[in-house]
Amino acid sequence: MSPASAGAELVALLTSAGQTLACAESLTAGLVAATVADTPGASAVLRGGVVAYAAELKTLLLDVPAALVAQVGTVDPQVALAMAEGARRRLGATWGLATTGVAGPGPAEGKPAGTVHVAVAGPVGTVTRALRLNGSRAQIRAGTVEAVLRLAVEQAGATGRTPAPPGEARGTVALATGPETDRDPTDPTQRPEGGRHGDTPAT
Repeated sequence: MSPASAGAELVALLTSAGQTLACAESLTAGLVAATVADTPGASAVLRGGVVAYAAELKTLLLDVPAALVAQVGTVDPQVALAMAEGARRRLGATWGLATTGVAGPGPAEGKPAGTVHVAVAGPVGTVTRALRLNGSRAQIRAGTVEAVLRLAVEQAGATGRTPAPPGEARGTVALATGPETDRDPTDPTQRPEGGRHGDTPAT
């Protein structure tokens, strides 16, 4: 599935359900929202987006806790989670999508290029997915867009048709991609892809 086809499928799903989405983007710098907007009829579902490259803007505009950023940096699953929930709440959407990571060409915050976290916040909770992408800066950004849109399609397709209010308390389910050898079994954010192991309080 290409980013464009994932965007088109998401627009179709949300249009049918009468639902909306908002985007919070760091390394993708608006590419997620732009990809969704490439689909005719996207205005029925796309509420808007926030490009928050700077750490302080993640806190100011998306309610990412400053203490969290100080502790773990900006390339972290909990930051992606908070960004997605902040976008959903601030922009009044059914769904919030978020991207944060290292596009390269070099490392950032001690993490190699291609280290990416995406998140989708929705009516029944928030999921995160850890990515390890290869390629050029442009390829990493494109791969991030495709990944978050695919995750949104999965979540929207599995959710009932009655959206919860954006401010309603939600749980967190974390997912990770990559080889089993890359997973830390003690890290609650690195669970097998596709496996839901119960909800934990959202940060």
